[in-house]
Amino acid sequence: MEELHLNVSLLRARIPNLTVAARSAGLRPATVSNLCTGKIPVGRAEVRTLAALASLAGCTMDELIIRGNPLGMLETGIKVLDLLAPLVKGGSIGLVARQNVGQLALLTELMHRFKTMDYATVFWKPAEHTKGIEELFHEAEAVCDTAAETYERILQYAKSRDVILGADRAMVLSGELFDLEEQLKSAGIRPVTTILVDVSGESVDEELPFGPLDTFLRFDAELTTRGLFPAIDPVASTSVMLEGGQLEPLHLSIQQQAKKLMRRYRDLRPLFHFRGEEKLPESERVLFKRGERLEAYLSQPFYIAEPYTRKKAEWIPLRDTLEDVRIILEGGADHVPVKDIHFTGRLMAKA
Repeated sequence: MEELHLNVSLLRARIPNLTVAARSAGLRPATVSNLCTGKIPVGRAEVRTLAALASLAGCTMDELIIRGNPLGMLETGIKVLDLLAPLVKGGSIGLVARQNVGQLALLTELMHRFKTMDYATVFWKPAEHTKGIEELFHEAEAVCDTAAETYERILQYAKSRDVILGADRAMVLSGELFDLEEQLKSAGIRPVTTILVDVSGESVDEELPFGPLDTFLRFDAELTTRGLFPAIDPVASTSVMLEGGQLEPLHLSIQQQAKKLMRRYRDLRPLFHFRGEEKLPESERVLFKRGERLEAYLSQPFYIAEPYTRKKAEWIPLRDTLEDVRIILEGGADHVPVKDIHFTGRLMAKA
């Protein structure tokens, strides 16, 4: 039977004081609380209770009730991902880039970080060998050559841990990944988080290079040339976590403001560099400089690159990223030189 869950994030976003609102609507606050925590299954709730909650939230019953597993954010400690395009736990994440722009480095870094969080990390090795893939082999807990071996490894690990699976686009095109997912579902395995890359770099111009995704991460070669790593496009990258009240209201608000600023900053870059700062209105100069600081802040050293960059990597909790970005958006870092924000960790240590 299909699992049903309340869209708790939507309720919190639409109804700031849920307890008071529930009581005013004639509902028992304890009942609403137990529905939100899952102590009372949605299937056992009275229709009038669900209808009252939908009315309070100003949403439909379809928006209020999530069918299947509710989405959960997979925090990475990487600022640009957690802020702008959160990874979906148990979902499909696609990394789209040309060769040598950083997609394998990001997957390797994610494998490293998840391994330290006691996730089981599995990489399904593509037939094509490419530069940088050896480091990925080192960071993955298991490297598999075949679909059968990958299935057995996941089956083994999933008994006690959540699994992160890295795979190449070739497995999507061949249909092998779909077959693997069906096998795992039939075996009753908890959802595996799948991170897809394209070692050939040929899919970058395709509209749906991996098919439907929960998180889409597009790389920008121009950021690479300016030493801004990870070179994630802050405007084009996105996540289904941004839809339907899946994020906390503060996160969603700051994310939307940050993306709006980055979009305008990118529009202004050619004008700023070819026509000069003096040709821009004062209001646009302020936006440009804040966008420049935000872009620099979203760069970050990786653990796997410490021997080469000599830069100490950091895990930046989401709450700290949100606070730093809020400060930048509100002008609290206007006095901080861009070079002091570039490729570092937290802003507060520099402000």
